[in-house]
Amino acid sequence: MHVALIATDPSESHGWSRHAHDLIVALAAQGVRMTLITSRTAAPPALPNTSVLPALPSLTAPPRLLRARLLAANWAVRRAARDADLLHVLAEPYALSALLVRKPLVVTAHGTYLPATAQSHFFGALYRQVYRRAQIICVSRYTERRVREVLPRAHSHVIPNGVNLARFAQPAALNLPKRAPTVLSVGQIKPRKGFLEIVEAMARVREQIPEAQAVFIGSTESDPPYVARLRERIAALGLQDAVHLLGRLPEAELLAWYAAADVFALHSLNQGRAFEGFGLVYLEASAAGLPVVGTRDCGAEDAIREGETGFLVAQGDVAGLADALIRLLRDPELRHRLGAAGQKFAAQHTWEAAARQVLNYYKQVLTAPRRR
Repeated sequence: MHVALIATDPSESHGWSRHAHDLIVALAAQGVRMTLITSRTAAPPALPNTSVLPALPSLTAPPRLLRARLLAANWAVRRAARDADLLHVLAEPYALSALLVRKPLVVTAHGTYLPATAQSHFFGALYRQVYRRAQIICVSRYTERRVREVLPRAHSHVIPNGVNLARFAQPAALNLPKRAPTVLSVGQIKPRKGFLEIVEAMARVREQIPEAQAVFIGSTESDPPYVARLRERIAALGLQDAVHLLGRLPEAELLAWYAAADVFALHSLNQGRAFEGFGLVYLEASAAGLPVVGTRDCGAEDAIREGETGFLVAQGDVAGLADALIRLLRDPELRHRLGAAGQKFAAQHTWEAAARQVLNYYKQVLTAPRRR
């Protein structure tokens, strides 16, 4: 099978690119031949069974008139996909570059961007035209619900993201400044990830477990005012020695913190059209053997098994978050049981397993009547 993929540069560090890289590697292991159509600024690593065509504007550093440029790229995409059996769009905004491509079409809905582009003011009608023709892979049941709110007749199918177990196979041996029971949170430091709610919860946790610590790892560049507000609240609550913003870390240090921490928590929030489509970090924390705490009413409901691999609390429920953290930090046996179950759960959601599901879906798409 020959598949044309439209994706962001797989060498970049954000979610779209990590998804593209890991899926390409796993599909190649299944014998799929691929043509990757990506940004003109791309410098992707060598990818198995994959030829690369840099033909699209960047999504991470978008130029002026991005959507007009995506429309203009249709001709290049048509040429690149000419010999492919089907076309798969892995980054939703790029769907506009497939408007004129008459191939069986698959689009992956990671979360916020598919509903948002379908409802955009000037180009929403064109995006909806693409999505109605496509078969849509949704990364969680919650994402599928949000897609169907906007596209009630969408042809959708849920295939969860995979986790790279090899990243967590060898425990890191770095000497880290861990001094006490530690809550780890990983993600861009921005409002939708709920770091402020974790800070508020840590104030309650410290009343019961005075030595407890929290470590936040992730870029602080996407929303500087929020980061400043977060630091102010940490100071106001007297948590300067308890909550540590480490920014982005090298891979070895990040993995060392996964190995050293006691609990993983990320309090994902729905904000307007933005929501957590899946929450791969929860599955990664499970792969590292950590019990996890996330939120209901988002993609985390598929990444966490309530009471088995961790706990889900209501969005904005600081008291419920604090109670879950206190319960886990006080109970080593519970942490071990949930962490071990999480590792088994993560082992069922490898990229190899995800790629097999995607490949089976491709075969269904190719044998189904063509949609127009």
